[in-house]
Amino acid sequence: MNEEILSNKLVVKRDGKKVPFDGTKIAIAIKKGFDSIESDSEIKKYTEDDVNIIYNKVIEKIVKLNKDKIKIEEIQDLIEIELKENKYEDVFKSFSEYRENRAQSREIFLDEKRKHKFLKALEKLGLKTKEDGEVVLDNKNAMQTMSAYGSTVSEEFATSYLIKKKFAEAHENGDINIHNVDFYPMGTTESTMINIEKLFQDGFSTENSQIREPQNILTYSILTIIAISGNQKDQDGEQGIPAFDYYMAPGVLKTFKKQFRQTIYDILEFTDYDKFIAINGIEREIDKLTSIDFDIEDFYKFTRNAEQLKRMLRISYKSALEKTNYLTYQAMEAFVHNLNTLCSENKRSRFTTINLGTDTSLEGRMVIQNILKCIKEGIGECRETATPIITFKVKKGINYGEKDKNNDLFKFACDLVKEEKNIQFSYLDAPFNSQMYKLGDFGTEATYLNNGSRIIENIVDEEKKTAEGRGILSTTTINLPRIALKHKDCIEEFFNDLDSKLELVKDQLIERLEIQGNKKVFNFPFLMKQNVWIDSEKLKEDDKVKKCLKQGIMKISFIGLNECLIALTGKNHAESRETGELGIKIVKEMRRKVDGFSKKYNLNFELAGDEDLKIAKQFLELDRVIFGKIAGVTDKDCYTSSFEVPLETEYKIKTKVEAPYHEFVNGGHILKVKINKNEDIEKVLKFMCGHDIGLVKIIYNEGEV
Repeated sequence: MNEEILSNKLVVKRDGKKVPFDGTKIAIAIKKGFDSIESDSEIKKYTEDDVNIIYNKVIEKIVKLNKDKIKIEEIQDLIEIELKENKYEDVFKSFSEYRENRAQSREIFLDEKRKHKFLKALEKLGLKTKEDGEVVLDNKNAMQTMSAYGSTVSEEFATSYLIKKKFAEAHENGDINIHNVDFYPMGTTESTMINIEKLFQDGFSTENSQIREPQNILTYSILTIIAISGNQKDQDGEQGIPAFDYYMAPGVLKTFKKQFRQTIYDILEFTDYDKFIAINGIEREIDKLTSIDFDIEDFYKFTRNAEQLKRMLRISYKSALEKTNYLTYQAMEAFVHNLNTLCSENKRSRFTTINLGTDTSLEGRMVIQNILKCIKEGIGECRETATPIITFKVKKGINYGEKDKNNDLFKFACDLVKEEKNIQFSYLDAPFNSQMYKLGDFGTEATYLNNGSRIIENIVDEEKKTAEGRGILSTTTINLPRIALKHKDCIEEFFNDLDSKLELVKDQLIERLEIQGNKKVFNFPFLMKQNVWIDSEKLKEDDKVKKCLKQGIMKISFIGLNECLIALTGKNHAESRETGELGIKIVKEMRRKVDGFSKKYNLNFELAGDEDLKIAKQFLELDRVIFGKIAGVTDKDCYTSSFEVPLETEYKIKTKVEAPYHEFVNGGHILKVKINKNEDIEKVLKFMCGHDIGLVKIIYNEGEV
């Protein structure tokens, strides 16, 4: 009977066309809704029985409808009603969101305004017209232009289809900035702190070959480049290495063993000493070495008690050390050169930050010293390097004091500042960094990227408070001056609006996490398949990555506290004690709110100061259109980064004003100061250490001597 009734019904499509009723299409739509729900267990959450329940109920409702024609939207409404009434809340939500997104996608080219915007973006991509009317590429080769087209199309697709309308509108009108929108559809994450040690020990694969454990320092450096390059293809931002000195040190040891062994063989070849030496014993002793720093007298027991034999061993040891040091320099030189060429094709992700400075072993020190030498030498005629960015980790008892073992390397790093090299300093003794630190465990050392992003804390798994294998999932920035300009006459309304923006960004980041998390291991052939991301080794190739992706950080960042405070009070936080207190109050409230998100959702939401000058400029230009030119706020080129006061502020004042914010802004912070070239760099850095700064970058005043 039901079949007869249904066969006489017509379905009205969205374009007005009428087609015969087909229950199969309804069944498929319902099944897709159930299939979209991820199960964290091996057992499927829902079965075909669940699909049939909803399907049969929908059919019953359609049969009872006393009409010959039924619209597609009506059928979808019935599906949603039955899902909700039968307590399939997660399926209902997924089905509704998919329906909404499809509706948005259909509007892209039905909406003339949206279509015009989309086509206009494509038209202006790197194109210009000659006087004779010929259209030519503007300073881009064909592949760069193709990449730009792809980026533009992807961004329009994301803002028109993937991202909820309220998020897309907030992004487009300048209330917030969603970072790397064009990568939204790909589900990529921003950055990772790559555990090179793990890759070397386990081996890894590239598109063309299987890589086994390296056996010398040159191979260590080359394979590190391959790892960075491979991981860069799976992410849309900066790459980081959390403990470069510790990771490279085993390569130095392996190189030394080969050189020490070979030097002894070379001497024996031209002497008759082999008659008086237990060479097998020496071989075994070399194999057992755990460091290049040992007492050569330990080898005397394998020789006859003759001074010339002992001298031969001492000479061999010294020669092996010298050769190893030379080869380490060559390896570091290869690393720097390759990083600035092979890994810099995509200018959006060209930077790699390496954290180092705390390995006190002789081989670790050799790595630090030689990479710093290579940075000092630079490359090319200008003798400059774009990457790597060096984050030198400062720690009392290791490199801070005059008697500390690595103090000479700290001083060397200070000298690089004088030569305006890419180096910044992090402080492991800052209270918010020291609470995770465990002596002898470099995995507990806080690490930083070039943009100030800090990676260490982990609310998802307290046992995995480490940077290794973790990184930034995504970042969204709040326009603080905009909120202040809207509510400059009522501080209560300011905080209410700020609260709503934080809620908005939180929801948007969760939405993005769903897209990222629903990707599968095979979508990220290096990041996930080669087990770069923490816990990814627990997943199969067809598994969704959400389980392990949760270990990453979702950054809620802000720009323009300086201008925000001027809009509210007429002064910035360096000019008034009362304004300074208000600045702290604003950021503390943001941190309190963000911490609440973390606890509620068991996700690593973190508050960060944004250093992106492009976003700062974009925000200001939009606000100037809306509010006009306002002294101290919109009468400049761009807003001040994060919680900073203007860079020209005297460095001691700037340090004292900004220092308290480093504790509250746990997802990323940096103190940037300008000093004169006659300043004692070490003294300046120690002054900052005394104010619990997390990360500092020093810039020289132009023209100062």
